[in-house]
Amino acid sequence: MTRTLVVMGVSGVGKTSVADAIVERTGWVFVEGDDLHPEANRAKMAAGTPLDDDDRWPWLRRIAAWIGQQEAAGRDAVLTCSALKRSYRDLLRDGHPSVRFVHLLAPRELIQNRVDNRRGHYMPPSLLGSQLATLEPLAPDEPGFAVETDRSPADITEDVLARVADDRSNPDAPSGRNDD
Repeated sequence: MTRTLVVMGVSGVGKTSVADAIVERTGWVFVEGDDLHPEANRAKMAAGTPLDDDDRWPWLRRIAAWIGQQEAAGRDAVLTCSALKRSYRDLLRDGHPSVRFVHLLAPRELIQNRVDNRRGHYMPPSLLGSQLATLEPLAPDEPGFAVETDRSPADITEDVLARVADDRSNPDAPSGRNDD
């Protein structure tokens, strides 16, 4: 079976850095979930307006379709997606057995510092609070695990790939866990 890692979390937690490092190590196909947002969503966020569920559902369906295409082609994949709510994650994994969530975590102060110093991103730092308020952590019955991002992307990647290998060798292992 193929593997699809959905690197998830709020803006500024390090999704792209970690996903890039995983792709560099594995050679798996990659898509930046933000690239699949409709232009209207990007404009709304750039204006400082949080997305609502009506904005997110079409975007999430595009991501789910991309996952299905990779599974059908037999490709392992990595993608970034905030996947803030359980219902969003349920949509992404519905009919996609390859999906494993990698929930990146960091203290709010660290994330705020990252978004405050980021340049060229359409999402303003002012939306971090709405993302944190919306975030529902992985539940124990969801496929995946949480990882702290207070280390280098290389160290995080090593941890993620070891956990993915462990999941493949022990499919009955508990999921939605945070072993840090």
